[in-house]
Amino acid sequence: MSQTKNNISILGCGNIGSAIAFGLIESESIKPKNITVTRRNNSHSSKFTNLGINFTTNNRDAVKNSDVIIIAVTPQQLKDLIEEIKDVIDSKRHYIFSVVSGATIKQIKNLFPNDIPVVRVMPNTAIAIRESMTCISGDASDKAAIEKANQMFGELGKCVIIQEELMIPATALCACGIAFFLRAIRAASQGGIEIGFHAEEALFMAAQTAKGAASMLVDKNNHPEREVDKVTTPQGCTISGLNQMEHSGFSSSLIKGIVTSAQKAETLYSNKK
Repeated sequence: MSQTKNNISILGCGNIGSAIAFGLIESESIKPKNITVTRRNNSHSSKFTNLGINFTTNNRDAVKNSDVIIIAVTPQQLKDLIEEIKDVIDSKRHYIFSVVSGATIKQIKNLFPNDIPVVRVMPNTAIAIRESMTCISGDASDKAAIEKANQMFGELGKCVIIQEELMIPATALCACGIAFFLRAIRAASQGGIEIGFHAEEALFMAAQTAKGAASMLVDKNNHPEREVDKVTTPQGCTISGLNQMEHSGFSSSLIKGIVTSAQKAETLYSNKK
């Protein structure tokens, strides 16, 4: 795979920022020496520097040495971060990719003195193993930046380009959603323990089963109920288990959780204009 010449900085390298960095290395689409990550302190620097990634606590230096700036701080930190870096941003050179929940493109652009290409990107932590579901949105005038984001994050899983008003729902379904599915797998493994498997066996078997189920939908473009119908036989054990889960509110709980997360995500930056 050809190496990109662009230098990338990830500002605020917590869980999602780290996952992006590790995914980029795994993809071999960029050399470690072309990636710079920043954190407030250097207590976790070795996990990056051991891979050849540049580490600094200085956001301004990172920006000066990069072409693509991925902002991965919390919503509460966004305003201060942009205040810190805005005078070293070059609108003709830099692309801003924001993974900050709730902050709109307009709100981010308004924090800079000059018009700068801004693209909102919503990956999930599976990006570290190149299995993210990443949603991308940007203004029509920033077409080149959107294409760059789609190319970069397309190396790290699946991407869809969506309208900006759908970024909040995407946060709940895809970014928060990975935790929901992990909890479902954990619950399945606990059921496995109760019916006789050791904990390690049950977790492995549940996770692989979930992986297989997801692959049938993603790889074959099948509908989940079509696949469910293949497993459920009259008076069988599968339909008995499914119906018991539904009696206990399985589908309803998952739906309510996604809707609640979307409602919460909508408030994360709304009062920080």
